[in-house]
Amino acid sequence: MGKDVDQTEFTRADRQRFRQKVRQCLDVFARMLAESKFDAGRPMAGIEVELNLVDADGQPSMRNAEVLDAIADPAFVPELGRFNIEINVPPQRLEPSGLAVFEQRVRDDLNAAEAKAADIGAHIAMVGILPTLRQQHTSHAALSENPRYRLLDQQVFAARGEDLTIAIAGAERLATQAESIAPEAACTSVQFHLQVAPDDFARFWNASQVIAGPQVALGANAPYLFGKQLWAETRIALFEQATDTRPDELKAQGVRPRVWFGDRWITSIFDLFEENVQYFSALLPVSSDEDPAEVLARGDVPELHELRMHNGTVYRWNRPIYDVVRGRPHVRIENRVLPAGPSVVDTMANGAFYFGLVRGLADQDRPLWTQMSFSAAEDNFHAAARNGIDARLYWPGVGEVPLTELVLRRLLPLAHQGLDAWGVAPEDRDRLLGVIEQRCLTGRNGATWQVATVRSLEESTSMDRGQALAEMTRRYLDLMHENRPVHEWPT
Repeated sequence: MGKDVDQTEFTRADRQRFRQKVRQCLDVFARMLAESKFDAGRPMAGIEVELNLVDADGQPSMRNAEVLDAIADPAFVPELGRFNIEINVPPQRLEPSGLAVFEQRVRDDLNAAEAKAADIGAHIAMVGILPTLRQQHTSHAALSENPRYRLLDQQVFAARGEDLTIAIAGAERLATQAESIAPEAACTSVQFHLQVAPDDFARFWNASQVIAGPQVALGANAPYLFGKQLWAETRIALFEQATDTRPDELKAQGVRPRVWFGDRWITSIFDLFEENVQYFSALLPVSSDEDPAEVLARGDVPELHELRMHNGTVYRWNRPIYDVVRGRPHVRIENRVLPAGPSVVDTMANGAFYFGLVRGLADQDRPLWTQMSFSAAEDNFHAAARNGIDARLYWPGVGEVPLTELVLRRLLPLAHQGLDAWGVAPEDRDRLLGVIEQRCLTGRNGATWQVATVRSLEESTSMDRGQALAEMTRRYLDLMHENRPVHEWPT
């Protein structure tokens, strides 16, 4: 959820100063792009995984502070809800063993963290939405202790002026209201980071937008919310609604939502930061003492604090990132579309598919995004979230096609080419993309496994929905820790 903040209240002067500073940062960023002062020689990749905490019965455990104390590893940090934590994996170069290093690091860290959490009666679940979560688990009291989260909650509702409405129609229907942003904590995702040269950013971002639909359809793992079966990847709809600062009147006027797919293909990373400044008011107007123009003028690298703070409160599904590491600036894409889980190997297969496919598309002489409308990519994204692996998506040259056919015939070969271009070892490429292939051949991902297991329990036993969800969650955890890909899981 971003960097910590110290302030708890903001004045009109704070907001005015922040607006001035963020525009100054934008001007400095434009100068930096023109002068090519960026680290781009050997690009890095990164991974963050958001996790849930449960008790022995598979119910939410509101003990993230105690669990983090027990884990005592700086790679693990709190997230929005008391039942959330996050692991940040150190960045790696993809070639040739980067994916294998990521996988081993995540497995080792999760195994160690699970053992320490179990000592105090908690367990770690890697899933898009915790199936046993109920609305009573998402009250104000569910927010983590970090002041940033409570401040963000206050600012969202100050902007709205009314409670949030959550309305999702899928296999079943959910209509409810929330008086805090805590329902957002239900959305636990994996984020893939890809560093690119500024001149290449537009190609890679456009490619990421093109493939967001196929990514979500293949990786869907969040079919239940508050006891209801909704979308295959309900996390998409929930996240879009749970941080919406717009009352109905502003929606009707076409004001952009803060969780945003975007409006158009871009020609520069600057387009995205400029849109953020133009379209979105500040939620956390915390200003620094840095004068970015002065820092740049003396030959140093500015932090661009205000631009980064503002960017962190605009939740694009593919978000641009400016960062400074060891005194060198870089830009990267944060791919935020996927849920966590079901297993580490599934997560890394999703990563291999993303890193490979985005490179394969970005390297094409005739970019795919010049052959389809931006709205078609957005429609694919939401169709994939609703229908998961059974979705039908539009693709240039073939029209509307079943997701599995599209992946097997067109996207997997491109992903192979892309991983080869990154220099990934062939054995890792084939093993991880083989998991994606088997998902398509079996028609099974996390969402379909969850639904099939709950239906089987409801039909073959006397369990009600709540009992079936709890039993399914317990089975899920056992299989997750075996690190078997989900297409092999029994129901």
